[in-house]
Amino acid sequence: MTNYKLVATSAMGLESIVADEVKELGFETRTENGKVYFDGDEYAIAKTNMWLRVADRVRIIVGEFNATTFDNLFEQTKSLPWEQYLPVDAKFPVAGKSVKSTLYSVPDCQAIVKKAIVERLKSAYNRVGFLDETGPLFKLEVSILKDKVTLTIDSSGAGLHKRGYRIGQGDAPLKETLAAALVRLTRWNPDRPFVDPFCGSGTIPIEAAMIGQNIAPGYNREFSSEHWPWMDPAIWDRVREEAEDLAKYDQPLDITGFDVDAKMIKVAQQNAVEAGFMDLIRFEQRDVKDLTVEGLNGVLVGNPPYGERLGELEEAEELARIIGHIMGEYPSWSVYMLSSLENFETMYGKKATKKRKLFNGFIRTDFYQYWGQRK
Repeated sequence: MTNYKLVATSAMGLESIVADEVKELGFETRTENGKVYFDGDEYAIAKTNMWLRVADRVRIIVGEFNATTFDNLFEQTKSLPWEQYLPVDAKFPVAGKSVKSTLYSVPDCQAIVKKAIVERLKSAYNRVGFLDETGPLFKLEVSILKDKVTLTIDSSGAGLHKRGYRIGQGDAPLKETLAAALVRLTRWNPDRPFVDPFCGSGTIPIEAAMIGQNIAPGYNREFSSEHWPWMDPAIWDRVREEAEDLAKYDQPLDITGFDVDAKMIKVAQQNAVEAGFMDLIRFEQRDVKDLTVEGLNGVLVGNPPYGERLGELEEAEELARIIGHIMGEYPSWSVYMLSSLENFETMYGKKATKKRKLFNGFIRTDFYQYWGQRK
């Protein structure tokens, strides 16, 4: 097998969680803003795609260099061994981005990188004319930051948040990767009850169930690299067999999702069925003011409305006040709320034990953590 330089990308604020996941899979890491670097072979590519819950994608780094002219970008791109990655019939669109760099025209950079790779492949495969690009898909990206060029190939295809179970969603769905991150930050385990009082389409409870039963997040989907000629299908078979062996389907779960909207409860139930948790997660229509929880040392995780739209701020503040008032009656429970309200702690009625800055899409939020008194 070949060793590759790999990078798992993540949303800002989640890098340490992704790094922990990569380490748990057996790899040494180095972390930068939004990126966790590690080395691995074809098995590592398949394994990380299968198991990373919080990462956005797994990319292969083909080359890194500095460039301030288009000629330099062309020549250094062409010098890389693209034939080791791309078959002669590869379909390889080139995406791009440039930040604080001399080469600021992204379309020009994309076109030059594409042309350089075509020239390299034509020479390597002894071809003249055009390459037909009718074969497997290799999504390439040229990323330039402060004149440093990084050329990568996306091994995931659809983002890793696309688990395959979400057949319906609400107006402001929480990404599965962020939902998994919220659950992991609580350090919840399946011996404790778990409640989401604003469950919407059920993403947080479903991600909790997957974590509770150790089900690989990528088990029910495909990845671009499965179709690459140099990725032995036996590797993917091995990774899926390992995932099946590690799943704890008999692990009992006490997970409940509430929502005021009956339509969203039906959507959540459908998504849970698709994920294989039909009888394991309880969804119920309930207004938050009627919230009750059962058991000791439970975990309550919520993504309440933020009040981003005009006239909704007061509602968001009232929801925070209600949660704070109700959960004050359950001192053994830990409460975790994702909110963009700057006055959340004031409305909740208590200063958080800890808070962590996260981004829900482009919305800056804080994850307010209130640790319960264990009994």
